[in-house]
Formats: sequence, structure tokens, C-alpha cells
Amino acid sequence: MLVVGLMRLGDQEARLQESFPDIDFKFYKHPSELPIDVQQEMDVLISYHQEVNETFIENAPKLKWIAWYATGVNSLPFETLKEKGIQLSNAGGVHAQQLTEFLFAYILDDYKELKEIYAEQQEKVYNRKRVTPSVKDQHILFLGTGKIPQRAAQVAQILGMKTIGLNTTGHTADYFDETYPISNRQQVYEKADIVVNLLPETVDTRYLLTTEDFKVMNPHTLFVNLGRGTIARETDIVNALRNNSIRKAYLDVFEQEPLDSNSELYQLDNVFLTPHISGSHADNKKLATDIFSNNLKSFLNNGELIENKVNIDKGY
Repeated sequence: MLVVGLMRLGDQEARLQESFPDIDFKFYKHPSELPIDVQQEMDVLISYHQEVNETFIENAPKLKWIAWYATGVNSLPFETLKEKGIQLSNAGGVHAQQLTEFLFAYILDDYKELKEIYAEQQEKVYNRKRVTPSVKDQHILFLGTGKIPQRAAQVAQILGMKTIGLNTTGHTADYFDETYPISNRQQVYEKADIVVNLLPETVDTRYLLTTEDFKVMNPHTLFVNLGRGTIARETDIVNALRNNSIRKAYLDVFEQEPLDSNSELYQLDNVFLTPHISGSHADNKKLATDIFSNNLKSFLNNGELIENKVNIDKGY
């Protein structure tokens, strides 16, 4: 069996070769370095590159499984994968701790007014009269209730927050006090002080949030987007912030990336931007390789994946 990686995995390469001595592993820095004869012979592909498109897959006739080393799989040609019976796994959950830490960095930066305090520091103002609100008893609403939202909701509960989750059917999920169908979201926003998007990009979630969604949120709502920038049009977010439909936003992902230097978001004083870094962590490759290793053991045994298998029909 030939397993090809279109990225270098550092010490994880030796780990895989030691754990699976009968497997032929080949690693390349980028898809552009992949020899066509290797592409035609590979059984398993490790990648997260947009170059893995329909044409690429057509040139890999023996490919049986793509191990995607990222969470979002929306760039892949699902119809081609389905037609050829290629299995797909992702790295969902790998980013849970890092994303959760960023989320609460944003929330506490806001609630504890750290930017305002720093501005006073710059003016040499020693203000002991400042009193900040607590996150305890605040209602935090998550778009999505998967592995990452569950980890974030767990931390929220430890801090004494009330957790609300929106998913496809309203089914219960760990660490959520309440769950509702995402189709009912506009009736649920009134419960929330903080709204957090952690949904993947699919046909159903692309531009899910509209101007009307922001209009029916509480005016004091803090909006945080750590999922996908295509959850809403940039213009709708800008208008919601300008019109004070919501109080403030922290955004790590954008409709178009990289964010254009002329974006109106840069002109607002009630939004704070990070450049799609909330999931970046030094251990991501190790954690993704943990998932890959568990799946490879099963794949060698019976051809099935046991962890993070993507439903091709649903897109996640």
C-alpha cells in the first residue's frame, strides 16, 4: 500500500513509518512536487490543499481514501469522491483547544474592557473606579454543537455561563443547557448575550446568517466568528455593526481571504480582527496524525474508517 503526504509532517513521518513498517510512505512539500507516476499508484492521500480537485483525483485511479489534515472539506469535489467510492476523513476536533482559548480571549478582552484599560495606560491614567461585568450567568449561543463547540461550551459552563446550541435537528449535545434546531435560530437569539459561529461551510450554511438574523439579535450581542467567513456576507456584518444591531464583533474568518486592505471592516471601531489564526497550533500535525493512525489501523483491517469519517452527502 502506498500512502502519499502532500506536506511534510516533521517527526510524525518517522512515527508513521515506525508504526506501520509494511506501508510505503512518500512525503512531498507541496502537490506541485508530486510525480505523476506516484499519483497514479497511491492508495491513500494526506493533504489539505485546494489543488486536490476533480482533475487531481481523476489522475489517481487507485485512490481509496483522503485523510484531510484540516476540518473544513468544502473545497473537495464531493460528487467525484462519491462516484469513485473514495472515503474521506478530516481533522475535526484537532483545533478544539486552540479555538476555545481564542474564543475566551476575545470574550474576556471584551467583558473585562482590556483595550479600554490599555488606552488609559497609554494616557498614564490610573483608574481604580472601573468596574467590569462578569461572564457568569451570561447566555452564550453556539451555531454548531460538534466537537469544537462542545469543548467551548464545557469551558463556558465552568465559568458559570448558560450554554445554548443550534444544530440541524435540535438534538441534545454534551455541555449544552439548551439545544434548538438551527431553522428556529431567529426565535432563539433573544436568549443570547454572545453568539458564536463554529459551523463548517456547506451548501446549507453558506450565507446562513442574513441581515434579518443580525436585526433580531439583542443590541448588546457580542458576535464571534471562528467557523467560516461565508456564514454571512461581509456587507451584512458591516451594516449590523454600523447600525448597532449588535454591539461588537470579533472575527477570525472572512468572506474573502485574505481580507482586502480596503475592507470596510477596517474602518469600524466596534470590530476586532485576527487573520484566520485561531486554529493554528504547533501540535496540530501530531493530533491530526493521531486520528490518521487510528483510521489506518482500521483501514488495513477491514477497509473502514472509525474516526472523523466525513459524510460525503452532508459535506461534514
